[in-house]
Amino acid sequence: MNGLENWFCNSSLWRGATRNRLLPWLTAGAALGDHLLELGAGFGAATPEWKKRVARVTSLEYSGKSMKCLAENWQGDNGGAVRGDASALPFPDGTFSSVVAILMLHHLLTPEAQDRAFAEVRRVLRPGGVFLVFDMAESWMGRVVHIRSTFVPVHPAEARKRLAAAGFARVQVDFFHATTFRILAARG
Repeated sequence: MNGLENWFCNSSLWRGATRNRLLPWLTAGAALGDHLLELGAGFGAATPEWKKRVARVTSLEYSGKSMKCLAENWQGDNGGAVRGDASALPFPDGTFSSVVAILMLHHLLTPEAQDRAFAEVRRVLRPGGVFLVFDMAESWMGRVVHIRSTFVPVHPAEARKRLAAAGFARVQVDFFHATTFRILAARG
């Protein structure tokens, strides 16, 4: 992530927008269950809200800088923060009732890494578990924000096919704005 992304994702503006607008929309119609895996937790903008909604939360983060901040701010005994890669999850099969990825997938280096992450998410989900994604589609603004950062957007039109190939069922894609979208998929 570049400096702009680090600043924004650690800002009170992003935390407030996440709490008040994004999460209610993202989770509408989704049963999160009792153990949520938060992929790409970053600095933990959504983590406190997940902890209010789910009995146990495990937050996974790749970046050492973000992980340090996330771990320092982790409070309570209903989960924990783990450093790791979404395309090679360090958890046993069927561990989680839900998996959430907010503005994370476009940071994976290739579409193949994204597809490995989809397969890994399916593997660690329990039967009937849900996968929720909020991400950015291809846009000039996305490219500008990600100067000197990774930006490999998942194309919403291809999401159903790619997730079905990973073993997901009932894949739904909805737009938040013209360039941001939600994916809701269930493990079959």
